[in-house]
Amino acid sequence: MAMNRIQFQQGMSLFEHFQHFGTETQCAAALERTRWPDGFRCPSCGGAAHCVLRGSTRKTFQCNACHHQTSLIAGTLFEGTKLGLTVWFLAIYLIGEAKTGLSALALKRDLGVSYPTAWLIHHKLMQAMVEREAATVLCGTVQVDDAYLGGELVGGTAGRGSENKVPFIGAVSLTDEGHPLRAKFTPLSGFTRAAVAAWAGANLAPTSTVISDGLACFAGVTDIGCTHQPTVVGTRKPKELPMFQWINTVLGNLKTGFSGAYHSFDFGKYAERYLGTIAYRFNRRFDLRALPTRLLAAATACGPRPEPWIRRVAEAPF
Repeated sequence: MAMNRIQFQQGMSLFEHFQHFGTETQCAAALERTRWPDGFRCPSCGGAAHCVLRGSTRKTFQCNACHHQTSLIAGTLFEGTKLGLTVWFLAIYLIGEAKTGLSALALKRDLGVSYPTAWLIHHKLMQAMVEREAATVLCGTVQVDDAYLGGELVGGTAGRGSENKVPFIGAVSLTDEGHPLRAKFTPLSGFTRAAVAAWAGANLAPTSTVISDGLACFAGVTDIGCTHQPTVVGTRKPKELPMFQWINTVLGNLKTGFSGAYHSFDFGKYAERYLGTIAYRFNRRFDLRALPTRLLAAATACGPRPEPWIRRVAEAPF
C-alpha cells in the first residue's frame, strides 16, 4: 500500500518547537513579527514611527505621532494574561498538533498550570480557531450528513430529546478527483428546512452540488441556489453507498477522536468550539509544519477574549 503523504508529513517536532520558542525573548519576537509583519503600526492612528518604553514586564510601544501606548499583547488573545508567552506558545503547539483533540486535563499536566487556567487557555485558542473558520465556504461537490454530538445525561431525557445531544451538520467538499478538500461541522437548532437553508447560506457557495441522504430538510440547500442530489439510504450498508464515502469517514473519525480525548463536557454549551477545532485542523492538514504558526496568527488577530466573554458566548443559542 502506498504511503499517504499527508498523514506521514514530518510536521514540527517538539524538539524543534523548543529550539524556536523556548524562551520569552524568542516568543516575544515571533509575536511581534506575526502582529506587525511590516513593522509596528499604531493601533490608534496607524503611524509607524515609535519608541519602545523600558521598565515594564511586557514590551510596550509608544507612537511618536499620537503618543498612544500599546503592549505587545494588547489587542490580542493574550491580552491581560499573567502567564509567560512560552506557556502560551507551548499550548498553541500542543493544541494545534492534536489531531483528535486535547482535553483541558491533559493540557493542565503538559503546561504545569491549574485546571481552570488550562481550561481557559484551551477555550480561548479554540475560539480563535472557530473565528478563523467562520469565513470558510465550501464549493463544488459537497457531501453532507446529519449527526448528533453527545449522549444522554444521567437522569435526563433519553434519545434525540436528550438535553446533552446536539444536532449538527457535517459537510465535506471534494476535489475534481473526488478527494476530500475541506470540511465544516456546524451545530443546528434542529433538522428543519429553514435551519438547513440558513446554514447553507452561510457555509456553501450557491454553485455547489450537494449530495445528501433522503432527509427532507436537506432540500433547503436549493433555497440559496445549490443543486441537490438526494439518495434514499434505507437499510443499505455504507460500502454500498460510495457517494457518502468521505462524509462517513470524516464523521466516524470525528466521533472516535471525541470519545478518546474527551470524557466529560457540556456538548450543548460548547459544541461549536469543539466541532470548529476539528474542522480547523482538518482544513490545514496539508501543511502540518505550519499549523502552530498559523494558530499563532489566528490568536493574534482574534482580539481579547476574557473569561466572562468566553462563557457568555457559549451560552448563546445556535
